[in-house]
Amino acid sequence: MKAVLHYGASPGFRASLAGLADGLDIVVVDEESPDFAREIADAEILLHVLKPVTRAMIEGAPQLRLIQKIGVGVNTIDLDAARSRGVAVANMPGTNSQAVAELALGLMLSVLRRIPALDAMTKGGRQWSPEPALIDSCGEICGRTVGFLGFGEVPRRLAGAIEALGGSVLRHDPAAAPDAPGRAVDLDTLFGESDILSLHVPLTDATRHIVDAARLGRMRPGAVLINTARGELVDEKALYDAIAEGRLRGAGLDVFEAEPVRADNPLLTLPGIVATPHLAWLTPETLARSMAVAGENYRRLAAGEPLLHQVV
Repeated sequence: MKAVLHYGASPGFRASLAGLADGLDIVVVDEESPDFAREIADAEILLHVLKPVTRAMIEGAPQLRLIQKIGVGVNTIDLDAARSRGVAVANMPGTNSQAVAELALGLMLSVLRRIPALDAMTKGGRQWSPEPALIDSCGEICGRTVGFLGFGEVPRRLAGAIEALGGSVLRHDPAAAPDAPGRAVDLDTLFGESDILSLHVPLTDATRHIVDAARLGRMRPGAVLINTARGELVDEKALYDAIAEGRLRGAGLDVFEAEPVRADNPLLTLPGIVATPHLAWLTPETLARSMAVAGENYRRLAAGEPLLHQVV
């Protein structure tokens, strides 16, 4: 059976594919490569990472049986097209939760402690001459309130760390268990009382631009936004204005509205922004867990058994 991994995989990623499953032939195609149309034409499995899976891509793969998302979010897949073609779609909940939780915490600390600016200053030979305003703009998690919009596996892992560092936890997620860590609040309270707001909800029609100018305006002066979920959750112009005008301290962003993010995106000009390239999920440990799920779903597909985590 042939599978196509549509991603610019690192050497370590490619190594994780070796011996994934007996009888599975995996071809790696970079996301911008013109070879994709040729390779997917006779493939039965598409291993999908980031580049959107369109109706045209699905229709160009007459033998396709499974789109296996390497990760959780399936908003980048045309689910209606897959459904109409009888192509199964499955994801991998939980495989990247630890990696995303750790990067979200890292982004909180990077924004609060101005790590990128201090790193550049030190490497530039100015170790003992920081700008006074830079030092005054630093802060700690201890004593601050961290709010989580959505309270799935990632926030659950983070909540204990936040509390151990001396922070308090708010959460807004109607589906969360009543005994989940932190204090359950409504959406207005979450925005109004969070010193750090971290986003952990899927992208839907209801959540698109859920972080808009009005809600950013309710946030405390000097607050921080963290987004390791989906870029379209945030109105980027409103976020830019809030930071540029000094109402928010900054933001840690692993995702953007349009990806790959353009170098001329105004947010990237702000010193309060810490940006990473949509890689919160990607560690060797995540890949090991992910390939175990992919291998099991290949086995199940070949055997005609129910798939793990099937979405369509």
